[in-house]
Amino acid sequence: MSDQNKEIFDGDFSKPRIMAEIFGQMFVGAGAAAFVIGGAGVFVYLLYLVSLFLPPESKEADDPTPNSFGAYYQSIDTKIG
Repeated sequence: MSDQNKEIFDGDFSKPRIMAEIFGQMFVGAGAAAFVIGGAGVFVYLLYLVSLFLPPESKEADDPTPNSFGAYYQSIDTKIG
């Protein structure tokens, strides 16, 4: 088998090969994390850009659901009897 067609774990467990595999996996993981964090940042920035086109009155309006973050009343909390 030539060196150009090596598969993962093809019997070559030398230290440089194992270190290369580990580095490759860490690099892919870091790239995936950067993609997720970057995607969240882009989403927040897009929301900011949309807010620039809104009139100032919309930013000063009262909350349409003032109790939305308050404590919820649950019927299971009441005593029966």
